[in-house]
Amino acid sequence: MTWLITGGAGYIGAHVVRETIASGRSAVVFDDLSTGLANRIPDDVPLVHANITDSLAVLETFEKYDITGVLHLAARKQVGESVAKPIYYWEENVVGFFNVLTAMQKHGVKNLVFSSSAAVYGQPDNGVDTLITEDAPCLPINPYGATKLAGESLSEALSESDGFKVAALRYFNVAGAGDATLGDPFALNLIPIIFQALTSGEQPQVFGTDYPTPDGTCIRDYIHVQDLAQAHIAAMNLVENSQATFIPINIGTGSGASVLEVFKKVREVTGLEVDPVLTARRPGDPAALVADTNFAKSVLNWSSQKSLHDMVSSAWEAWQARNTIGP
Repeated sequence: MTWLITGGAGYIGAHVVRETIASGRSAVVFDDLSTGLANRIPDDVPLVHANITDSLAVLETFEKYDITGVLHLAARKQVGESVAKPIYYWEENVVGFFNVLTAMQKHGVKNLVFSSSAAVYGQPDNGVDTLITEDAPCLPINPYGATKLAGESLSEALSESDGFKVAALRYFNVAGAGDATLGDPFALNLIPIIFQALTSGEQPQVFGTDYPTPDGTCIRDYIHVQDLAQAHIAAMNLVENSQATFIPINIGTGSGASVLEVFKKVREVTGLEVDPVLTARRPGDPAALVADTNFAKSVLNWSSQKSLHDMVSSAWEAWQARNTIGP
């Protein structure tokens, strides 16, 4: 089996490529390297350096390699940027995915693992202690979430019309590193944002301390990127051995951590003084977003193994490999 992994040079993608090879499969990476690093790809894995909006490059990849499945990770994923540049996000995330699906259809490739997001749920009207199940309403509140939901809709339609076998993995908050060479290089998520502030000799901000949670700060479900990568292998197994289907699956831990709990863990792991600046809420931040993972355990025979401590400590090791702490 040879899987085309779009976005395979990125933070999540590099972990997935390694797990794909370890599973005994072959891989081909398609990446424009705008946020990915070519040196993260094993030497024996072909790299197609192109953007998925280049339909000819996508088709030529399917013609050159004997692709049997697609793991589609390539996407723009910054919520704020999606609000400022909605057309750009629809072009990259939806038109680009359309190109991939068109090539799959032309070449008779039916196996698809789609990188979706918990952003498809929007701002659930649920209590702090309520876990989000896959049958919760999908009401995205930003263009990023809307493009992920559109991708799900496109692939679901092809499961009905062309017999595609699709697992749509709805990620929650990804963190950590498989090893020191594979850390998240961008300060766009909470843990690297904290590290970035400390590196700059500043203190990170906490947005909102009056939520109906035990310590007043938002609660999120954080999953280790290595666990996430292994979930992709389980999803590959699922679609390779399925009939035509479309299955959305939450990928998380089923347990939440508040923003202040994450700060406490960073202080514990790094030994650094962490004294966050408390500020007002940001618009659109739900009090709690935690996955119900029972369906993932059932359909994938998979569950997360790593703790918040594992996420912070592995992320910190990778951060130190690239940075030094300032004054």
